[in-house]
Amino acid sequence: MMFAHGFGCDQTMWEPVARNFERDFRIVLFDYVGHGRSDLSVYSAEHYSNLQAYADDLVGIGRALELQDAVFVGHSVSAMIGALATLRSPGMFSDLVMVGPSPRYIDDEGYRGGFSREQIEELLEFLADNHRGWSAAMAPAIMGNSDRPELSARLENSFCSTDPEIARDFARVTFLSDNRSDLASVAARTLVLQCSNDIIAPVEVGEYVHATLPRSEYRLLEATGHCPNLSAPEEVTTAIRDFV
Repeated sequence: MMFAHGFGCDQTMWEPVARNFERDFRIVLFDYVGHGRSDLSVYSAEHYSNLQAYADDLVGIGRALELQDAVFVGHSVSAMIGALATLRSPGMFSDLVMVGPSPRYIDDEGYRGGFSREQIEELLEFLADNHRGWSAAMAPAIMGNSDRPELSARLENSFCSTDPEIARDFARVTFLSDNRSDLASVAARTLVLQCSNDIIAPVEVGEYVHATLPRSEYRLLEATGHCPNLSAPEEVTTAIRDFV
């Protein structure tokens, strides 16, 4: 079972959930290039200019570990990276768990992504101009759960520990991506886990992903915010265990 982190995070964000599966699965945790304890020297903005590059790295890890019919659990942008990986290497992952997925963050005709193009550009400009200020402002909004400030503090620290230029690049790749056309080709059985009151991936987005994927189940969590792996690890664990 492979767990993949979201934007500005690292593999430690999945530890509260992943440890619950250690008895039944071989667990794989990793950091994308540019995040956590990865080798920053191999990062190239040109190479990592699209989500497919991250998906190719994921496939590379899977091949090195000889994964076959594994379970992939991806948070946020990693949900789409996992989908792309299954298209690149069919059979590597038999099951996908998408936590707070979004194939497109920008609203389009007949589609609600949650943001206008102008809002995304303002968000990216803010991040480029003031990385620490962006982290301090966005972490509480993304995490939600205002009654538990320690959660947003953890997310803010994770954001701040990411190299500012890499964070800027990955944010642009993430928030300007459009993977709607890829969903219909995903053959893996998929669980869509949708949080309540998620400002990054609204309920309509999770419902769209579920409706578009050929073999999906949908579960609306009681957890609020965009990071249930931290705010509600028990509920996420139960949902995944029921699925696999």
